[in-house]
Amino acid sequence: MIITNATFITSAARAEQFLRPEKPMIAVCGKSNVGKSSLINMLANRRNLAKTGAAPGRTRLVNYFDFGRFLLADLPGYGYAAVSKAEKEKWATTLEKFFERSKELTHVFVLVDIRHGATEDDVAMMEFLNYHIVPFTVVLTKADKLSRMRAREHARKIANSIALTPGNVLILSSQTREGKEELLQKIESAVAAAEERATGAAEEKNIQEEGNL
Repeated sequence: MIITNATFITSAARAEQFLRPEKPMIAVCGKSNVGKSSLINMLANRRNLAKTGAAPGRTRLVNYFDFGRFLLADLPGYGYAAVSKAEKEKWATTLEKFFERSKELTHVFVLVDIRHGATEDDVAMMEFLNYHIVPFTVVLTKADKLSRMRAREHARKIANSIALTPGNVLILSSQTREGKEELLQKIESAVAAAEERATGAAEEKNIQEEGNL
């Protein structure tokens, strides 16, 4: 998959503002400061498509981006201790409302800092996605902070700790771009499958309409 012209679409603070996608939609979620914005900018081949900063917890809305063949939804980061309880509850409500429309989702990437492993919040998110039968892949970010050998060691331990097969865990560095091609291949596969399902559904609808004439 080649991405040449990714653009920001809009931000949504409330459920009624969420977009109803007309093409496959990928979501990116994870703890605050895990590297969601850096991942988005790397995929887009742009520095500032998604805003990054030293202070965690910047993403407080659902931010939508158009990546050509698919939409990307950047979800509010969870687990940041420096915000108020009320703010955390607000973020949690936004996430819950977003995933209530899980049938509109093609795939979710759950970002986890490879140095620290999956937290309780990360595991809760994965259990939530499993419960709602939403396909997801764990992306282990900030791999450049470790040697290649230690990164692979950590990846195996994390995969075992959350009972995932190696194919559902990717190692990524937005700085060195290690793992970018594997991530693009995963997106390509998910988007192509969604496009095929949409085509099949449209053809079936046409057959039914013709039969009712």
